[in-house]
Amino acid sequence: MEQYVVALSKYFIAIFMAVYTYESFSVFRFRGEKRQRGIYTRQVLLLFFVHFTSFLTICIETGDLQYLFFYAFQQLAVFAVIVLSELIYPTANKLVVNNMCMLLVIGFIMLTRLDLGRAVRQFVIVLVSIAAAMCVPWLLKRFREIKDISWLYALLGILPLGVVLILGNTTYGSKLSYSVFGLSFQPSEFIKIIFVFFVAAAFYKSTSLLQVAYATAVAGIHVLILAASRDLGSALIFFVTYVLMLFLATKNFWYLLLGIVGGCGASVVAYQLFGHVKNRVQAWRDPWTVIAGEGYQVAQSLFSLGRGGLFGLGLFQGAPDDIPKVERDFIFSAVAEEMGLIVALCVIMTALSCFIMFMNIAMRMRDKFYQLIAFGIGVLYIFQVFLTIGGVTKFIPMTGVTLPLVSYGGSSVMATLLMFAVIEGLYIIRQDEGATNVEQRKIKENGQPAETAEKEETAETEENP
Repeated sequence: MEQYVVALSKYFIAIFMAVYTYESFSVFRFRGEKRQRGIYTRQVLLLFFVHFTSFLTICIETGDLQYLFFYAFQQLAVFAVIVLSELIYPTANKLVVNNMCMLLVIGFIMLTRLDLGRAVRQFVIVLVSIAAAMCVPWLLKRFREIKDISWLYALLGILPLGVVLILGNTTYGSKLSYSVFGLSFQPSEFIKIIFVFFVAAAFYKSTSLLQVAYATAVAGIHVLILAASRDLGSALIFFVTYVLMLFLATKNFWYLLLGIVGGCGASVVAYQLFGHVKNRVQAWRDPWTVIAGEGYQVAQSLFSLGRGGLFGLGLFQGAPDDIPKVERDFIFSAVAEEMGLIVALCVIMTALSCFIMFMNIAMRMRDKFYQLIAFGIGVLYIFQVFLTIGGVTKFIPMTGVTLPLVSYGGSSVMATLLMFAVIEGLYIIRQDEGATNVEQRKIKENGQPAETAEKEETAETEENP
């Protein structure tokens, strides 16, 4: 009986995940809150089914009940996040919350399968991060003065990066983190958010040539410090985010063109200056010629992707441990091997659904500062997803960045949860502004028929994905 459960579980997981992903996009078709609420309820049920089926398989395969207790704690945490977000912020975007929880669940499933100790540490960090993230929407609504302190954002970004450059811990030739009270964290993950706030504040009131020069100089300092620290993946993310935010703020195609040319030139310079960049390019071009060295990770990743098939080999049936550091940079390959290409594709599509919602929120923001923040965070998020999945599939050279919410990494998951919280805060601000405008219009138009007022209120306050 147990063998049949394990054999069938991978098909159920793929089906549940595929239906969930379909619902993530079907929500964009409807305006009515009732129909959207039905979709969100089905998403939550499918999320729980994926979670339960995966951990049932893990418990059967290992015969260890401690996995069952760990699953129970995770399930309680996910349920608490969904319920508390509804209670504390009734106008919060449910799709963002559901997708965030689903990606976290996929990460917990694979991390538990790969290394229970790391999965537990990640779970603790996620709990702390969610507690902090719950405060972010309230802070965004409470403090509107954050638009006028671009200089402070610049300092909060440059100084910690400089400390890492000088005093940071060296990992594989790159200075990425430093330790405080025995805890190691990667400042660049958090500074990405501060950087977006800096760019938004810099272009909020003016996009004059002088202001663009000032913002470009500060952004350039960020990128140069990261490059000097050999954190080239983060440097690339900062650069692309700045160029696209600059283009959105100015609508000037020349800035976009200069950014593309500058990025290509910087890539050539980085290839000439940094040996590990040459190694990664060689591993990307032909990993088989250097399979005993630089190409080993990429080659093993391709093997994993090829072994899984549509429905995967099943949890604990593959060999994702053959990939060094699989829980960090290559967890997508582990998902594809054991949970299948269908689930792996659904992970990509769920991330894309988040990005579409981020852009939707950005387009609907009336305040330019908030619009730029939503856009910048959306670019940060989807570009990191692209770099990670592109690297493990040999579409682009590896950059060493993690898959947001899925990969192991305390700084990464905490920063991503804060990014999602910022998006929720912006969405709630937009919803509240819509409700306020409707009330003001009702006061001005005292003789308006109740039915017409109700229709306008529904159109204004039901922020449609």
